Amino acid sequence: MKNITAVIAAFSAFAVTSLLGFIVIPYLRKLKFGQTILEIGPKWHEGKKGTPTMGGIMIIAGVLVAVAVAFGQSAIAGGEFFTQLKDKFNLSIFLSGLIMALGMGAIGFLDDYIKVVKKRNLGLTARQKTFLQLLVSALYLMTLALVGVRTTVIPFIGEIDVSSGIGLVFWPIALMFVYGFTNAVNLTDGLDGLASSVTLVVSCALMLICGFFSSFHGNVAAAALAGACAGFVVWNSKPAKVFMGDTGSMFLGGMVVALSFSTGRPVILILIGIIYLTEAFSVMLQVAYYKKTKKRIFKMAPIHHHFEMCGWSEEKIVFVFSVITLITSITAIVLIVLENTLLK
Repeated sequence: MKNITAVIAAFSAFAVTSLLGFIVIPYLRKLKFGQTILEIGPKWHEGKKGTPTMGGIMIIAGVLVAVAVAFGQSAIAGGEFFTQLKDKFNLSIFLSGLIMALGMGAIGFLDDYIKVVKKRNLGLTARQKTFLQLLVSALYLMTLALVGVRTTVIPFIGEIDVSSGIGLVFWPIALMFVYGFTNAVNLTDGLDGLASSVTLVVSCALMLICGFFSSFHGNVAAAALAGACAGFVVWNSKPAKVFMGDTGSMFLGGMVVALSFSTGRPVILILIGIIYLTEAFSVMLQVAYYKKTKKRIFKMAPIHHHFEMCGWSEEKIVFVFSVITLITSITAIVLIVLENTLLK
């Protein structure tokens, strides 16, 4: 079976993440690492106060163990994952993406830790968080440039040289892309099971696209992420027994960005990750409009809270947002296959 390594990665991540819940959640309760709730948030969220947070470490552990297991299996079987990672370029792309995601997760962990210790829904200041995120993003992109990334592909437009001339504008845009999407995923994590469910669909789409372009390192990493998200949903679906915290949401953001770069065409994340973008833009629009008019466009931002305050249940929002992600993901896959067919 050609893709057995990806299957092993997915099941390993699911098993590790879901089983860790029996250990990590009681431990977080013991440490009293409970979630605090914003006073300006929906009043019915008060019932979630004290739910263990920082559960994102379960996702991170699931992905890391799954990747290690998949590497071992592929090395023994002489599979494509192991073979591809023997190439220095592919290894550098894989490791830099994983390290970037871990770096984002570490920033989230620090933010969560400060919140828990101070017992209030504040952590790193906006300036501190922005600096650290931009630093990690810049180091990741510098690594890509240094190991030899010279082009990027825009579907139906073609391959663009990003190593000289006007193509160099790609790098500052990419910096905002990495930073922006990481924070957009973070904003999506506001309801039981929302970020994990949406990212489960996103990672499955990226797994298929990476496989289509024979990026087996991306294929396996995406499968591991999908499995970890599924394992976390077991504990995070309503009523949530644990929250991922910024530890998890920022790691997820780093991973989906890194996986989009693994496809060689990161721009596809704009379509696949449409929910992330919608969440982020709803906040930007709300803030900008309120500053100008002192009125609000949405009842509350991010937009998932708007639908909550319109009477939608959390389960309905998670379902609808996941279905929208599925539709845009299928659309992206169809466009990629169509483009590839037309070019042949």
